[in-house]
Amino acid sequence: MSLTNAPDPAIRAAIVKQDLDNVMHPIVQHRALEKSQMVLVGAQGSTVRDADGTEYIDGMAGLWCVNIGYGRTELAQVAHDQMLKLSYFPHTAMNEPAAKLGEQLNTLMGGGYHSYFVNSGSEANEAGFKIARQYHKHESPGSYRYKVLSRHYAYHGTTMATLAAGGMGDRKAKFEPTDGNFLHIAAPTCYRCPFKLSYPSCELACVTNMETTVQAEGPDSIGEIIIEPIMSSVGIAVPPDEYLPAVEKICRDYGILLHIDEVINGFGRTGKMFAHQHYNVSPDIVAVAKGITSGYMPMAATIVKNNVFNSFLGEVSEGRNVMQVNTWGGHAAAAAVAVRNIEIQLEENLAERAGEMGKYFMDGLRTLFRHGTVGDVRGKGLLIGVELVTDRVTKKQLGNAEMVSVVDFCRKNGVIVGRAGGGKQYSNTITLCPPLVITRAECDRIVETLDRALGAIGK
Repeated sequence: MSLTNAPDPAIRAAIVKQDLDNVMHPIVQHRALEKSQMVLVGAQGSTVRDADGTEYIDGMAGLWCVNIGYGRTELAQVAHDQMLKLSYFPHTAMNEPAAKLGEQLNTLMGGGYHSYFVNSGSEANEAGFKIARQYHKHESPGSYRYKVLSRHYAYHGTTMATLAAGGMGDRKAKFEPTDGNFLHIAAPTCYRCPFKLSYPSCELACVTNMETTVQAEGPDSIGEIIIEPIMSSVGIAVPPDEYLPAVEKICRDYGILLHIDEVINGFGRTGKMFAHQHYNVSPDIVAVAKGITSGYMPMAATIVKNNVFNSFLGEVSEGRNVMQVNTWGGHAAAAAVAVRNIEIQLEENLAERAGEMGKYFMDGLRTLFRHGTVGDVRGKGLLIGVELVTDRVTKKQLGNAEMVSVVDFCRKNGVIVGRAGGGKQYSNTITLCPPLVITRAECDRIVETLDRALGAIGK
């Protein structure tokens, strides 16, 4: 039973029944799936196609990840060829594709790094927490630097530890209590400043709040600070240019590791290969995933600076090795796909293209200010948010029903857009994260569709 080219209603209906009877989906409510019955069967470039033959511009690159676009058959060939040579062996031994990928990542980071391979962004951040704890136990015997500083409304993954690190109450409420060793401070959400200040007269009050928390908790108890350069799920929060360097200074002043979450930001998304490179900081730990294979295979990595890596070197009897194992980490076929995916990004200058296309897209989206419901348009590269409000002065967020209607209108008209999931306070932003190969015409169509969607809600 398969759907290929021509839609077949009988096969489609059978797949829907097979799915609803047997599959448990993430996040989406199954009652909604019963109504939509959307079955995807094909994709090319920035377009996906369902079982009815309807095509959609994918304004979210799958789940923030299909950076090089859909339908790159050469990646399937790379995986095929590698599987014939070596399908799998645990990464307690070496393999050529993972070695190549490690070298690529080290080069992209500017040198001085080693990579630990896992399968997802959640695992990459989780491994980062564990590496940080073990590092401090190696380097500071007798001290207990176990706390992690994060931001309110942050998202860092779905494991228990990464949920605890995240600051999205709605995401973790059903799993609480979580680990209390993750502390949260104010996020640089300038459009909705938690201190009700304005940049630049705020003098980065959010950074002052961070340093005050470090001092109050005791610097010797804090192992790392985790930062997503541009916060995604909260509605694309782009910080002032001085923010990340100021955070790095706190880390250096107090001997805290700087952990950068590039899971969504990375691999050209913001106009540079990694978003932290806009701000000239040198992180100690970097989590990458998603765009590392553009979603073609599961692969992620925790990249650590060599001064951290060196702490894990020693004689076997010393037990300084990384005390973590991952069955699929460094998977040869996934690594081969990642290597070629990154080569394509470099050959086609997709990071630079994202920067240029992002400016074009943002200019188009700013024309939507003619609607009173558009409160803010913000982003960097092809990571963009359009925040919707009922009133620009009060910034009262647009209600859930209206937000749902905007997203549904776009989908019904062949455009898939996202919606921020930062909780009730931050769920009123349309998020856009299209493949980096998106064309100007496709950007124009997304803008035009959003224009009509906003007009349809009549506010």
